[in-house]
Amino acid sequence: MNPQKTDARRHHDPAVRGFASDNYAGAHPEVLAALALANGGHQVAYGEDEYTENLQTIVRSHFGGGAEAFPVFNGTGANVVALQAVTDRWGAVICAESAHINVDEGGAPERMGGLKLLTVPTPDGKLTPELIDRQAYGWDDEHRAMPQVVSITQSTELGTLYTPEEIRAICDHAHAHGMKVHLDGSRISNAAASLDVPMRTFTNAVGVDILSLGGTKNGALFGEAVVVLNRDAVSHMKHLRKLSMQLASKMRFVSVQLEALLAKDLWLRNARHANGMAQRLAEGVRAVHGVEILHPVQANAVFARLPHDVSLRLQKRYRFYFWDEAAGDVRWMCAFDTTEDDVDGFVAAVKEEMAQQ
Repeated sequence: MNPQKTDARRHHDPAVRGFASDNYAGAHPEVLAALALANGGHQVAYGEDEYTENLQTIVRSHFGGGAEAFPVFNGTGANVVALQAVTDRWGAVICAESAHINVDEGGAPERMGGLKLLTVPTPDGKLTPELIDRQAYGWDDEHRAMPQVVSITQSTELGTLYTPEEIRAICDHAHAHGMKVHLDGSRISNAAASLDVPMRTFTNAVGVDILSLGGTKNGALFGEAVVVLNRDAVSHMKHLRKLSMQLASKMRFVSVQLEALLAKDLWLRNARHANGMAQRLAEGVRAVHGVEILHPVQANAVFARLPHDVSLRLQKRYRFYFWDEAAGDVRWMCAFDTTEDDVDGFVAAVKEEMAQQ
């Protein structure tokens, strides 16, 4: 008896949009086309393929001739591998209390990476040399995990941006204490687009040692990369990636997506569009009485405060998340495929629900 034939079917309505996360968006058509281009035939596995080799050239065009990219599956994997690469077993990482590595990775840096996070409360998601000093001490105290790395996020979890000068000050301060600097760049494209500078301007040019390069939130299907900027600060990256279960056997399909984003300007087009939609959204809801914008809208995120019952009603119409439910704080994210009609429809829904108060 022949096995029953099954056909792939669409299980969702592609017209439905939300503002919960840029991860909700699909893959950009140019990325899907690149995946199809890389398919077929045989390529050497585990990163010895032509696509991964070419990716190195592209990454160096963005981050300088000494940069080396190590593709991985996802952002948490990129962060854990990168932080392991710049810490000893007794090492600790100073980060903002709101950092993704602290609040959104299920304890992976500590449980899987075997390192300690030393957190600092920040009003806007950004560290400063003065804030770093709250945790930068006790290097000779065997009773305390040794601060070895400062990790910053660009753009931050609150949608704010570091200027290149601010990152340079952090790097200079960290290096003066013998610490290295990691940059979580899951939304690095949005930051570069908003600052209107090349990515190198606020990474290797100002002293960042290693970064997590995002792709998924900016149009990739899956895949990120650890980019080593200071080779003297890092050792055994290949072994750490494998040990951390982030070595893709068919790596060409990760690398070709990053190639599609970075080889020309797709990364920038996508990020500029997402940022622009966030600005449109902020301008629209700012005019609604009773809605408060909480942080400067500098990338593709809008943080707002509005009555709790209004948010609950809105969530029945559009997906989005509470950031601090007790305070009534919410986060609205825009993506590369967010349209003006999406934004305008959501703003109209906010007005309608607020009018019922």
